[in-house]
Amino acid sequence: MAENTTTPPDMEKTPRLNSVGHPQEAILKHAIDADEAMKAFEGYEGESLVLDEATSKKLLRKIDWHLMPLLCVIYGLNFLDKTTLSYASIMGLQKDLNLVGDDYQWLGSLFYFGYLAWEYPTNRLLQRLPLAKYSSFCIIMWGLVLSCFAAVTNYQGAVAIRFFLGIFESAVSPGFAFFTSQWYTKNEQGTRTGIWFSFNGFAQIFGGLVAYGIATGTAKSGSSIEPWKIVFLLTGLLTVSVGIIFLFVMPDNQLNARWLTKDEQRLAVERVRVNQQGIGNKHFKAYQLKEAFTDPLSWAFVFYALVADIPNGGVTNFFSQLIVSFGYTSQQSLLYGAPGGVVEIVTLIGCGYFGDRLGNRILVSTSGIILAIIGMLLIAALPLSNNGGRLAGYYLYQGSATGFVALLSLISTNVAGYTKKTTVAAMYLIAYCVGNIIGPQTFRPEDAPHYTPAIITIVVCLCAALADLVFIWWYCRYQNKKKAAVRADPSYTKLENQEWLDLTDRENPEFTYTI
Repeated sequence: MAENTTTPPDMEKTPRLNSVGHPQEAILKHAIDADEAMKAFEGYEGESLVLDEATSKKLLRKIDWHLMPLLCVIYGLNFLDKTTLSYASIMGLQKDLNLVGDDYQWLGSLFYFGYLAWEYPTNRLLQRLPLAKYSSFCIIMWGLVLSCFAAVTNYQGAVAIRFFLGIFESAVSPGFAFFTSQWYTKNEQGTRTGIWFSFNGFAQIFGGLVAYGIATGTAKSGSSIEPWKIVFLLTGLLTVSVGIIFLFVMPDNQLNARWLTKDEQRLAVERVRVNQQGIGNKHFKAYQLKEAFTDPLSWAFVFYALVADIPNGGVTNFFSQLIVSFGYTSQQSLLYGAPGGVVEIVTLIGCGYFGDRLGNRILVSTSGIILAIIGMLLIAALPLSNNGGRLAGYYLYQGSATGFVALLSLISTNVAGYTKKTTVAAMYLIAYCVGNIIGPQTFRPEDAPHYTPAIITIVVCLCAALADLVFIWWYCRYQNKKKAAVRADPSYTKLENQEWLDLTDRENPEFTYTI
């Protein structure tokens, strides 16, 4: 049985050397303000900590059981709450709110204006405040805001709701990436991110069936309030309920997990030592902010989020109307949108699993993008009379999330230094917002039912995203070769507990990029 025996860190401010020699000056300069992981071993100096394979697997199962169900359900609700607008659009919302012209397109985009405005501040708050507590606050607030949509009577009120919904939901994706980074090793993060993100697909299935049930039920029996308002109330109050559970169950990190013993808390920290990242640092570091803005990898992430989410912004807000354009009724579109969620589930979990298993997360994720391109070409090329074929094209498009999820997981895996990580996450999701703001504007009412300009835009963007993924794969391999050369230099000396010094991925020669 393999064993990993390590000595807990000495708590002096300046770390000792593992061998004779001098560390690189840049590393030693930043070695004073270490990671929160150091606290796990206070009072245990000189004791050996043994983490064998069996213990590690048992601990991983315990972590999965307590974290993954909440991450999955909350992320599914996050997607469901965004898509309620699409369901409501064909259930009477546009008529009841007197939406005219491009009002609906702007409602789709306004969510992302709020998201965009608050993305960097929320990432700083995720770093500075207790991670689980702040995330819980945002979840509960977004549920309350969504519920208030049922009281909206005009376009102006809907604008306000969508804007504040974006503000509170902006914490979810980066926060969940940080949770994954804290608790899981590099080889586990792709699969876990794929699993909790795949609940977008479950939400699409659940949301479509619920909206269909409400629409058909109220059509037969009537209701005291409009059907679309029931959708907002149901999803909003469900989110609030789960957010309260999240508040009391989810720990901020390993050190305050009530379902772990003190020894298990230390072992949970020890098992992620291999990540070369630690579990968090609450202090802002200007040099890491600067590095985030000068790292080519950061901007490759940004470019991907921008071009990949122009299609996402359009399809997410218009998929119900897009399916109607294939020749189906409004009620049928609610039902027929659900199978797309199955495609998303299969591609995300499959790419996450095989990406980690094959050690090639980036290239495996390209398979979903290729499926999406084929799907869009089917929609563009097939005649309007072939509604089944065009619907199949829409289902294939649902594989498009694989690249976005792979890079979101790589922010957990390949970006180190907590200030840098929160900054890159903010940059990535700001670009995601910009793409989603642009996306709905490509679906113009006058282009129905073909929506040819929108389809062309989606195909071009997906091709650009595919090329960017290949560049990121190449760049990470190139950087790994450079780091290997540094480590091979006889003058290089590794610091003891260098993993816990909150160093960035670029300044730590021990850090290797996952591809």
